[in-house]
Amino acid sequence: MSITNSPGYIDLQVNGYGGVDYNTDNLTAQQLRQSCEALRKDGVDKILATIITEKIDVMSARLAKLVELRQQDNLIADVIAGFHIEGPFINEQIGYRGAHPEDAICPAQPDAMKKLLDAAGGLTRIVTLAPERDPGLKTTRFLADQGITVSAGHCDPSTDELIAAIDAGLGMVTHLGNGCPMQMHRHDNIVQRVLSLSDRLWIGFIADGAHIPFPALSNYLKLAGPDHAIVVTDAIAPAGMGPGRYSLGRWDLLIGEDMVAWAPDKSHLVGSAINMPRSTENLRSALGLSDDLIDRLTRTNPAKAVSLN
Repeated sequence: MSITNSPGYIDLQVNGYGGVDYNTDNLTAQQLRQSCEALRKDGVDKILATIITEKIDVMSARLAKLVELRQQDNLIADVIAGFHIEGPFINEQIGYRGAHPEDAICPAQPDAMKKLLDAAGGLTRIVTLAPERDPGLKTTRFLADQGITVSAGHCDPSTDELIAAIDAGLGMVTHLGNGCPMQMHRHDNIVQRVLSLSDRLWIGFIADGAHIPFPALSNYLKLAGPDHAIVVTDAIAPAGMGPGRYSLGRWDLLIGEDMVAWAPDKSHLVGSAINMPRSTENLRSALGLSDDLIDRLTRTNPAKAVSLN
């Protein structure tokens, strides 16, 4: 099947797009529609709007606002197929927490998770958490029992902890190779642990060449296999806008021609400003992937992973 004749992209991790930040307290229907129009212009059929770590009440209010705006506009409802809640139950250590604010990170609790799910109005499709920060894996089991995909991200579980989480219902890994320190043990690290269990997990990757250098991404995709790999953008508001200076939450960003979004001190990346067409071109030109495989990574597999078929 040719890429050009395929249905639109499905992106399971979008924090914002077309100049619009979904993680803001003042989001309007006009802004959200503008963002959805930009996504459709770039060939994206459906996304999971991603709300990241903040205080539980703040995250709940942002989810509830998205639910409200989604109900007001058919285009928004069609593009935003559901939500990806990324945090706040992640590893708080430097490197693992990435751009997530340390003061809002906390251990997983089913009651707090339920508050977020209630605010999301039944639209939560993925929750990213750190298995080692989920006491007794109670939250993982709680989510899995409701048919919500539980994803490991911004985390550093041991192999045994990861296997236990999978047995409890963990089914995905969020942007493997990211949400971890620039330097780790050369062999015993979260990337190697996940890849050793790739036959039991969906694994997400960002294909901008910065989050993962292309040679490493090529290796990871081969190990994950075509039936378990997914490409996401982890897009932030400047995605789809081109290079420039942007303010985003707590960050001031300078985004170059490569559409890479670095923190001001270059210590870590702050999401991605890449779009799906650029991701596709990278997969084709830098990695030499076939159109059929690209289609699986950007359309078929994401749909299967969260039952969007």
